[in-house]
Amino acid sequence: MKKILIPMLALGGALALQPALAQDGEALFKSKPCAACHSIDAKLVGPAFKEVAAKYDGQDGAADLLAGHIKNGSQGVWGPIPMPPNPVTEEEAKILAEWVLSHK
Repeated sequence: MKKILIPMLALGGALALQPALAQDGEALFKSKPCAACHSIDAKLVGPAFKEVAAKYDGQDGAADLLAGHIKNGSQGVWGPIPMPPNPVTEEEAKILAEWVLSHK
């Protein structure tokens, strides 16, 4: 019985954590209001993610800077239209920033 019970508990724990571990940038992007102003390869209200990735390519601290802009908003970085703060956690902002920067 123990030989089956322990693996079953481990599997149950892994499945319970799956949503947290599966939180990737694209899924997060789709679940937040980002798509109202941004797309991957075309400028909408804000810049395309490919433009953002190109601007910050190779810059130290780019993910942290961008995560701050995502969470707290920004103004004047890409023109006169401000980016409002977004309803994300610090961790979600970091995931989104890294995902955006991956679009080189």
